[in-house]
Amino acid sequence: MAKKKPILSDAAPAPVASYSQAVKAGKFLFCSGQIGLEPKSGALVTGGIAAETERVLENLRAVLAAAGADFGDVLKCTVFLVDLADFETMNGIYSKYFDEVPPARSTVQVVALPRGARVEIEAIALVS
Repeated sequence: MAKKKPILSDAAPAPVASYSQAVKAGKFLFCSGQIGLEPKSGALVTGGIAAETERVLENLRAVLAAAGADFGDVLKCTVFLVDLADFETMNGIYSKYFDEVPPARSTVQVVALPRGARVEIEAIALVS
C-alpha cells in the first residue's frame, strides 16, 4: 500500500482549514479545490469569474508543480460554480490550460463557496 505524502506550495494559497493542498499516494496526486485567492495576501481576486478562474488555475498549476506534475498529467477535474451562467466564461479560460488532451471533468452548481468565491476547481493527476 502506498503511503500518502502531503504536497505544499508557497506559490499557492495556504490551506485555510484542516486539509493539504494536495496528497500524493503512489503515482496519484489528489489536489484539493482551489479558489481564486492570491497566494501572498490570501484575498479573493477582483474582476469577476474570469479573474477568479485564471487565479484558480494558476494556484492549481503551483500545486501540481510542487509534486512534479503539470496540466498534462491531470486525469480528472471537478469544477464547482455558484452560477452555471458563468460556465461559458470559465470554460473558455479553462480550455487554455487543458488544450491538448483535456481531462475528464464534472461541473456542478453549488449554493456557495468559501470566502464568497464564484468558482472552485479540484483535480486528480497521475505523476511519476
